[in-house]
Amino acid sequence: MPANQSNRVTWAGMALGIALLVTAVIAVVTWRDEPPRSDASVASGLSHVHGMAVNPADGQLYVATHHGVVRVSETEAAYVGDGRQDTMGFTVIGPDHFLASGHPAPGQGGPTHLGLIESTDGGRTWRSVSLAGQADFHALRSAHGLTYGLDSTTGSLLASSDRLTWQVRSTIAAYDIAVEPGQPEILLATTEQGLQRSTDGGRTWTPAGGPATVLLHWADRDRLHGITDDGQILVSADAATTWSSAGRVPAAPAAFTAHDDTLFVATGDGRVLRSTDAGASWQPLQTSLS
Repeated sequence: MPANQSNRVTWAGMALGIALLVTAVIAVVTWRDEPPRSDASVASGLSHVHGMAVNPADGQLYVATHHGVVRVSETEAAYVGDGRQDTMGFTVIGPDHFLASGHPAPGQGGPTHLGLIESTDGGRTWRSVSLAGQADFHALRSAHGLTYGLDSTTGSLLASSDRLTWQVRSTIAAYDIAVEPGQPEILLATTEQGLQRSTDGGRTWTPAGGPATVLLHWADRDRLHGITDDGQILVSADAATTWSSAGRVPAAPAAFTAHDDTLFVATGDGRVLRSTDAGASWQPLQTSLS
């Protein structure tokens, strides 16, 4: 696991009950309109990128950072809305429909752990959905009505069919997860012991074999991407049974996503890169915040 990403994997309290059901308290979450500009890393560019995804509403890349969500293109990097949370888990589940988690950015108000928060206007505003003050998801995935989250406060994989009540499926020290398209009960998880597979919605896990990846993106059933900690990009057409090499990221990877035939990678040194040739070459996107 890359050293610069250790802040995303701080597991505490590895014992929890078999099931957890929490009823949501729906409330509007508010943060200050501007991020604290005293942080030099924020002023100079993106910091602590934890997740990224393309919004189908505008085709733009949205990046989850230490001080909120940033829309990134070739010419501009700009904060979206007024949410200044330290966004950890982040995923886009539809046009302008984002799910996220984390905790308040330094100097900001709000519960210590944000639980699940949601935006239905492209990140301009956010509301609390469930588990506020209880869960800090460092990875979120949603597929076919099921949402999965890796909770860093307990080391547990949680699942929900309504995003209001949650069930603990297992305890697993995972860094990233992926759900097979069309098969919401089949998951992969990256761990220090190698890639793990579940065929029962994350309740049990078995070694999946193959190379040790740290980041995953499952675009469709015959196209699974993985990235190793040294930046090698791998592709599998048979659900992680076999892999082929497809290129390399020129720096330690911090976050990864794919959209159509375009790959996007955030690196530990603060860059966001795009590749349209399966990782053979990379072009930098704008990371100086406007």
